[in-house]
Amino acid sequence: MIRAARDGDVLTLTLDRPEKANALTAGMLTALLGHVREADDLRLMILTGAGDAVFSAGADLGEMRAGLATSPLWEEVSGAIATMPCLTVAALNGTLAGGSFGMALACDIRLAVPHAAFFYPVAKLGFLPQPSDPARLARLVGPARAKLILAGGARLDASEALAFGLVDRIEPDPVAGARDLAPGSAEHVRAIKAMVP
Repeated sequence: MIRAARDGDVLTLTLDRPEKANALTAGMLTALLGHVREADDLRLMILTGAGDAVFSAGADLGEMRAGLATSPLWEEVSGAIATMPCLTVAALNGTLAGGSFGMALACDIRLAVPHAAFFYPVAKLGFLPQPSDPARLARLVGPARAKLILAGGARLDASEALAFGLVDRIEPDPVAGARDLAPGSAEHVRAIKAMVP
């Protein structure tokens, strides 16, 4: 389930399946894509997960075996997030794993709790990453570290992710931290975002 809450020009989207580590189904990806595409006049979009342990474990295992791992939905979601004119923040309430990496990489800013872990085990599982993920990851952490994470299957803790540049700040409450960002008007935030390559 995707829970959407709008407060003025701030939209919070929550991956709400904590009993399954917020693992994503095709239905959840479709709903998320719809919320992102329908959002307008926003200053800030926050993407987070329910619970206090896992942002998302990636694809639901049952659906992954049925083809979700290679679905174009992943790329559609991350592409839609990447082109949002507002400031986008991944408020990582816990571990970020697998296919959910793409949506976090597509955000402008990533905030994470101190106990978060990060891993993208595509090589181990016999899949390739989403097409846009390697370039986005390399822009953040550099080519060698991107290969370490994707091909090497390295698992990072929050402090190492911060040192690598994968996350921008460690926050005890990343949703609250995200709400403190983008203090200007929606038009001002859009203009500044467009000025930054």
